[in-house]
Amino acid sequence: MAEKLSIGIDIGGTKVAAGVVDEDGRVLERLRRDSPTTSSLDVLDAISDITEELRRNHHIRSIGIGAAGFVDATQSTVVFSPHLAWRHEPLRDAVSRRTGLPVLVDNDANAAGWAEWRFGAAQNESDLVLITLGTGIGGAVVIDGQVYRGRYGIAGEFGHMQVVPDGRPCECGNTGCWEQYASGRVLARRAKAAAEDGTVLGKALLRDAGSLDAIGGQHVTRLAQAGDEEAVAWIGEVGEWLGSGIASLAAALDPGIFVIGGGVSDAADLLIEPARRTFAASLTGRGYRAEARIVRAHLGPEAGMIGAADMSRIRARRRRPESPGARVRIRGASRPARQPRRQR
Repeated sequence: MAEKLSIGIDIGGTKVAAGVVDEDGRVLERLRRDSPTTSSLDVLDAISDITEELRRNHHIRSIGIGAAGFVDATQSTVVFSPHLAWRHEPLRDAVSRRTGLPVLVDNDANAAGWAEWRFGAAQNESDLVLITLGTGIGGAVVIDGQVYRGRYGIAGEFGHMQVVPDGRPCECGNTGCWEQYASGRVLARRAKAAAEDGTVLGKALLRDAGSLDAIGGQHVTRLAQAGDEEAVAWIGEVGEWLGSGIASLAAALDPGIFVIGGGVSDAADLLIEPARRTFAASLTGRGYRAEARIVRAHLGPEAGMIGAADMSRIRARRRRPESPGARVRIRGASRPARQPRRQR
């Protein structure tokens, strides 16, 4: 029997990354294309080209696309993407016409959250919240094995919860958003300011990055992991803001686990331990309720690709998914007994 393979595609502002993914979440082949423009047609061409190349060596059943932006509840249209020229873009149908395959489109964080529930850090959990810390903050919610998208498909935009009234201005147009205090942009902003001021840490960051424009949060993480106390403190502050926000999400959603992904999670315990401490100290009803676990994501930057492929495969089969780590729970769930046929 032929393998049941799908293509997962992760679309960012500058690249299209894709992989052939099997039923167990393993990536069998990977390809990447740079996307030199934000033109909708250019991105569609890149998707078509990368799909065609992957299909040469594999029998593909479906395509899943994870896109950074707002995707409607039907998983077909990118309503808005901050990095691309997509505005109510009917991406599912456009790609399906080009490839002749079933296509599913979802927010990239939703796809990553699904992958972590199915194959990664949240197996054996019924509910999870994924928080992705990159330049901003993205997120996903899985409730009883289903991605929660909200009425209009835009649930999980945690980065734009207001945590500081009249706080720092955010690119979304509001002020005091969570991602202005707990994301990679926070580290990058502090790092560039330190380099401009010529502080000891700033000079070290400049040496590591090579130029002022190249300095980012990853350079702070590298120095922190090498033992620089100030860099460790900066990441710790981001972790504290992270833990505070997680406590608010726990009050609203009460999941069993919070999974932390994205580039900033490379700081590992330097980030997550302060988050755990602040979460425990801020949680409503602390001391009288169970506390959710806070863990680092397992699947890294390929989570969105894996999740998108898996969701598309499941949609193509038209059946409810089953988490490998939660099979006992799902199979053990009781079903209403079939009623005996009434005798005439």
